[in-house]
Amino acid sequence: MLRQSALPTTVETLEQAMQATIDNHRLPDGVLKVTLSGHWTLDQKIPSNADITALLDNPTPTRIRFESSRLEGWDSSLVVFMNTFVDRCAAANIDIDTQGLPSGARRLLDLSKSGLSSLETAPSSSTPSQLARIGAAGIDAIAAIGRTLDFIGELVLSGLRLITGRARVRSIDVWRVVQECGWEALPIVSLISILVGLILAFMGAVQLQMFGAQIFIADLVGIGMAREMGAVMTAVIMAGRTGAAFAANIGTMQVNEEIDALKTLGVSPIDYLVLPRTAALVLMMPLLCIYSDFMGILGGMLVGVGVFDISATQYLAQTQKALEVTHLSIGVVKSGFFGLIVAFCGCMQGMHCGRSAADVGKATTSAVVIAIVYIVVADGLFAVLTNTLGI
Repeated sequence: MLRQSALPTTVETLEQAMQATIDNHRLPDGVLKVTLSGHWTLDQKIPSNADITALLDNPTPTRIRFESSRLEGWDSSLVVFMNTFVDRCAAANIDIDTQGLPSGARRLLDLSKSGLSSLETAPSSSTPSQLARIGAAGIDAIAAIGRTLDFIGELVLSGLRLITGRARVRSIDVWRVVQECGWEALPIVSLISILVGLILAFMGAVQLQMFGAQIFIADLVGIGMAREMGAVMTAVIMAGRTGAAFAANIGTMQVNEEIDALKTLGVSPIDYLVLPRTAALVLMMPLLCIYSDFMGILGGMLVGVGVFDISATQYLAQTQKALEVTHLSIGVVKSGFFGLIVAFCGCMQGMHCGRSAADVGKATTSAVVIAIVYIVVADGLFAVLTNTLGI
């Protein structure tokens, strides 16, 4: 115990004061009263472990109470001392009554002890069992399904608000997204579509040339691009280009707490962020699909004219004869659904992004992967449906 006097407080003074207090306040049941006085601050010398040992061993009490009425000042030094004192008493099975300490010191002491106990009881970092991993994966899958259904519901409600004129959507935001996912995407769509047309033409020509039917390269490329490849390849391109951009943009806003700010201002993030992107991409995907069909047919014509001596007039006439409105309509309808899938996956992953830069990267990757998987699944369903209906 430190005693305030004209001279600097010393350990000897503390020991004398503690000893006198022990002698005068020892009760028959072994209770020891320890009085703290003086300044318990970092610039003063506080008792050491040896002083605590001397106090507890002369003789060993069964219970200790504290008195701090003469304590003139304290800081973290008192809390450090009390932590050590409490640990020593716990090891010696001595009860401690800390009600006599300052209230602030008691709260800090309790907080430090609760933190240590939580660390001691924390689960070990050992590798979980296979059953535990399967259970965790199942729980995550159920949670993901719940988040997906919740996001679908919010997007549907936002679309209804847009139809009724109650959605807070700025036209400038829609046109900005139209520009990003529209004509700015034409170069990459052109390159991929021409290459796909070239590939289809060469693959078909290998078999058709055996029967002298090279002219039907136009049928293969035209129908293949119109029904399948135009819509699918455009959707995959937009998933990697635009869907990832949606996820990264909205995810960064989530990290910077801009979405929380919108909610605080009473603005729906679905209306303000998701709806313009979804509407713009759904509108632009059919146009991009038609453009992709044209570029793919152009790539097939380059092969037919340049390699297999088919005139451009013959190739275009055969393409016009093979293509029907039904083929083009199927591709356009599919591209609209694919655009909805890409926008949905990108925006949903961005809205559910975590609060760190690593989470933004994970959200971007997930948006692209999930969108491509959904596109392939949807294309398979469309193929089964059109075959069932005989279209």
